[in-house]
Amino acid sequence: MSQSSMIEIFMYQVGQLFLLPVLALVALLFVYALYVLGSFTVQALQRRNPAKLAGYPLMRYVENRPEATEDELDLFAHKLLEPERLASRIAPMLGLVGTMIPMGPALKSLSDGNLAQVSGSLTVAFSAVILALIAASITYWVANVRRRWLAEELVSLQQRKIL
Repeated sequence: MSQSSMIEIFMYQVGQLFLLPVLALVALLFVYALYVLGSFTVQALQRRNPAKLAGYPLMRYVENRPEATEDELDLFAHKLLEPERLASRIAPMLGLVGTMIPMGPALKSLSDGNLAQVSGSLTVAFSAVILALIAASITYWVANVRRRWLAEELVSLQQRKIL
């Protein structure tokens, strides 16, 4: 066996080791996206009553820390948005990885004439990318709306001369 064949086999085997962890991460990101959508819905309902500060995290922050500077609020806003932003960027990458890993066995099964195995591998591949893209879409949308809400809160705080 040539050295390049050994490297190819090693790379294939290492790549296959990542299938289950990647699929688990895609599933977790999908569940996380549903959680984010639920918490976003709750926050949207809370924001209907501006007298209560439940849906206004920056205003609550200022209420608890009146000495907070504008930079501290900006940092806090970025911290609030970070999980959704990361999920919206990581999910498509993991979806692509979850699509590509089963393609190797699918192509091998195709060359062997095992269409049932091809079908099984392609089902896993496309399911992974679909769930990952749905998770990314949800978290991207929520992050963008929350970014606007936080910007509105900052403007409101500046206009009230609290900052």
